[in-house]
Amino acid sequence: MAETKEKKQTGEYTAEDITVLKGLEAVRRRPAMYIGDVSTRGLHHLVYEIVDNSIDEALAGYCRNIDVKINKDGSISVTDDGRGIPTGIHKEEKRSALEVVLTVLHAGGKFDKNTYKVSGGLHGVGLSVVNALSETLEVIVKTAGKVWHQKYRKGDPVSPVKVIGAMGKNDKTGTTITFMPDGTIFKNRTYKFDTLAERLRELAFLNPEVTLEITDLRNKQEQTEKFHFKGGLMEFVKYTDSTRPSIMKKVFHAKGEGKDENDRTVEVEAAFQYNDQYSENVFSYVNNINTHEGGTHLVGFRTAVTRSLNNFASKNNLVKDDKIQLTGEDFKEGLTAVISVKVPEPQFEGQTKTKLGNSEIKAIVESVIGPALSDWLESNSPDAKRIIDKSLRAAEAREASRKARDIARRKNAMDGAGLPGKLADCSINDPEHCEMYLVEGDSAGGSAKQGRDRKFQAILPMKGKILNVEKARLHKMLENEEIRNIFTAIGAGVGEDFNPDKLRYNKIILMCDADVDGSHIRTLLLTLFFRYMKPLIELGHVYIAQPPLYKLKKGKTELYAFDDEERDEILKRLKGEKADKKEKVEAETEEAATEEGAVIKGGIIISRFKGLGEMNPEQLWSTTMNPETRTILQVGIENAADADRTFSILMGDDVEPRRQFIEKNAKYVRNLDV
Repeated sequence: MAETKEKKQTGEYTAEDITVLKGLEAVRRRPAMYIGDVSTRGLHHLVYEIVDNSIDEALAGYCRNIDVKINKDGSISVTDDGRGIPTGIHKEEKRSALEVVLTVLHAGGKFDKNTYKVSGGLHGVGLSVVNALSETLEVIVKTAGKVWHQKYRKGDPVSPVKVIGAMGKNDKTGTTITFMPDGTIFKNRTYKFDTLAERLRELAFLNPEVTLEITDLRNKQEQTEKFHFKGGLMEFVKYTDSTRPSIMKKVFHAKGEGKDENDRTVEVEAAFQYNDQYSENVFSYVNNINTHEGGTHLVGFRTAVTRSLNNFASKNNLVKDDKIQLTGEDFKEGLTAVISVKVPEPQFEGQTKTKLGNSEIKAIVESVIGPALSDWLESNSPDAKRIIDKSLRAAEAREASRKARDIARRKNAMDGAGLPGKLADCSINDPEHCEMYLVEGDSAGGSAKQGRDRKFQAILPMKGKILNVEKARLHKMLENEEIRNIFTAIGAGVGEDFNPDKLRYNKIILMCDADVDGSHIRTLLLTLFFRYMKPLIELGHVYIAQPPLYKLKKGKTELYAFDDEERDEILKRLKGEKADKKEKVEAETEEAATEEGAVIKGGIIISRFKGLGEMNPEQLWSTTMNPETRTILQVGIENAADADRTFSILMGDDVEPRRQFIEKNAKYVRNLDV
């Protein structure tokens, strides 16, 4: 032992330092490696993994109904009418195949292409990972006329696989998984009905033969939604575009298949329509997985669309101006499309592993979409001509945007360094360690400049509300000084020119007042990033600052609360402390007189900040900007299609969907009364 201790002191790396984690212990020790994180996102991902297994049964042709329940105790039950997980004895493991699937990583039918020709999920680790991260998990399998059961705790079986009854006359085969996430791993175990419903809706669009239902049993009034879309991708496009007027009378749809390099079947399906707006909304999927970064299937789709539309325009002499050359970028404006491929052996690449890399898929997609679109354009000539007309206007706008960029670049060059004059930049040049605050108002911007750490924090104050980019083309946006300043300060370009390698700051932090105007400004900024700098969000560079709502003061003690619940907790704690009478009198007289709008409760002064401008530099630093004490929320995209639709609802022209959205979500608004 002495020898071992001596080695440790000298920093020697020996065989004794090698740790072997057996079974599912590795999952419990490093859960983020398997589900991304242990926040709300990872919590919901557990449900997706179970549902994905059921969808794989549907893709194999054996499952038609999937039922998800949020039980009264907060646990989740997922039931399908597939074949049921096999319960027989596994010849190598010498135990039930059901237990093997639940306790061994990379065990399952997805590795046998005779069982599942295509599959999504975590490819053989999903169910075992959910089991490992669950406080309890119970599985019921109906197969071969019998009902099988087994129960687990934190990944370990606490009962054997056994028959607990016989299937009834009307019973269908299938599997039911009920699990309670482990509270020692997930600090927040509260499932959001709407978040789960969005994913199930998406899967129903992608798999029109399946009916998915979700029920919330936690409240007295049960909440249920059922999803089944016979129209599949065509209905997906219509749903996504429901808040934007279409310029087409008929949605384009194509479906076909081809062979990969190993002579295996690849299924291709796509649908699209054009609306009267300016942004592009294209969503691509591989085996039901949303490929946020695109890939070869998306390249093939774009190539087919550009070639077919250009051929139609040339054949019908629709481009009158010889100076205009329609490009793929021009055909993106107003396009809403969904492309889905089923690939036997998908190879993913990219930073988030959601970019398809199989090179042969590009040609397969082109061979399916190209001929189908050419025929469709001939058969739907009025719609085709409207698409070409919109693309010609997009080409003109593209040229105007190019000129606007050139003017902006020349202006920046004449100004000197090229950075906005309002920007208080940081002193270090390493983007990885730099962050920029976009601050609402010159007053708050001034306080932020004084309170910041100049070494790594930059401040860009914003005056008023920026342009709503949902209703404007790029060249109009570039005429807006505030938007130009944001693009220039970030330094990574915009739209098709966006290059994350040129990003000047690792964190872009939106700091707005905690009122209606502040929320509106934050939404305008998020719309700008989502529409024209989406990789900023996808790569995790956008954050929202959380300034405190309240200051509570008792004598010389000052504490800050970020919401009503924290305010009440601090108030209760301060009331429990014994206060000196003189100190209490001072609090009720002198301090109250200087705090406009303050409320006194039991000698405690409660002040609500009306805006960031009310906070002095020291307060702003300690509560909102100091990395050691602040709280910032990272902005992500859980579901791109629903995010697109939400931005369209909030910032588009149609008033009625916005009213319905506000009424539905009003319950989430924080109480602003003291």
